[in-house]
Amino acid sequence: MSKTRLEAFSDGVIAILITIMVLELRPPHEPTLDALRPLWPKFLAYVLSFVYLGIYWNNHHHLLHATTRIAGGVLWPNLYLLFWLSLVPFATAWMGENHFAPVPTAVYGGVLLMAAVAWTILQSAIIRHDAAHSKLKDAIGTDFKGRVSSVLYILAIPLAFVHQAISCAIYAGVAALWLVPDTRIERRLSE
Repeated sequence: MSKTRLEAFSDGVIAILITIMVLELRPPHEPTLDALRPLWPKFLAYVLSFVYLGIYWNNHHHLLHATTRIAGGVLWPNLYLLFWLSLVPFATAWMGENHFAPVPTAVYGGVLLMAAVAWTILQSAIIRHDAAHSKLKDAIGTDFKGRVSSVLYILAIPLAFVHQAISCAIYAGVAALWLVPDTRIERRLSE
């Protein structure tokens, strides 16, 4: 079947998730800059999550670009990914509302870890579907960035109970790792 419906649905879900997150940022009633100060934790959590959802949206586009058609066995892994991404607004709001307290910060990392696991499952499903003709398999190789990201999330979750700033720095570091454009798929498709 065509991949356009899957891509359009996924794009719509991610757009809605970003919209839900921004609605959590309630403007203060006072018209002063000082009134914005209590919003900083929420705003920082929003920025980090916005970047993460943007990274997933961008990479999802490249992922689907590497395949010509989608089978039913790819639909469920895609929904599994969207499920974990749909929890990002909740985890973001909880973490920001509680000023990066240990439990919400660890839960945020758990959501990111499970989204990374879901991403790996989706990649594998697409590669399995494409079989010997998989451009994606050739492009991602050993998926070093994906593996490193998961290991860093696994480290960051318990570190939230040591000091939340360590976990947040790891989450930001993983996002920065993925902000560097990953041209493996584009390069493979242009060959």
